[in-house]
Amino acid sequence: MKRFVTIPCTLAFAIALVACGHGNQNPPVNATPASTPQQAKAAATARSNDRDQLDQIPPPSKTRYLAIHTKESWGNPFLIVGKKNLTLRIMYPEGPKSDVLSGSMMHPADARKRELVIRLSDLPEALAALPEDAWPYGRVVAVDEDSMALRADRVPVRRNVEATINALNDLGVVVYEWPGSGLIH
Repeated sequence: MKRFVTIPCTLAFAIALVACGHGNQNPPVNATPASTPQQAKAAATARSNDRDQLDQIPPPSKTRYLAIHTKESWGNPFLIVGKKNLTLRIMYPEGPKSDVLSGSMMHPADARKRELVIRLSDLPEALAALPEDAWPYGRVVAVDEDSMALRADRVPVRRNVEATINALNDLGVVVYEWPGSGLIH
């Protein structure tokens, strides 16, 4: 009986070692699991719906967004592309103005800023869910490489930048490569 128990444990240990060896490989950001035809059709419908939502945002105003020179001043969605994920930074617009409480004391920029870590596959849904007033410059997104990425991760980061730009182009969103980001594609 003890021998019978030892063999499955040894087999389970060997399977775990093999599985762990394959689990250390990092799939690209845009990797998606194999799906059935129904799941593929549902995903295509969802992408089409996201594209339709984003089409409601007016085209970008180049004169408005080219005048922005700091990340803190950028009002549209801002993507920071890393090795595995994207960081979507959103600046919600200021609330209604009040004669009683003038100034930005009640609506500081840091309180209106949100950063979400998402997968590339979730980008269309995340952008489509944003309210129209989160797009003051029109349908344009700034893209930058993660400045904290290790030098050894440059190649995977650049691949993910390219995949991100392709996804944004597929959605009909203009890509503004952040100045000085070193993006090459």
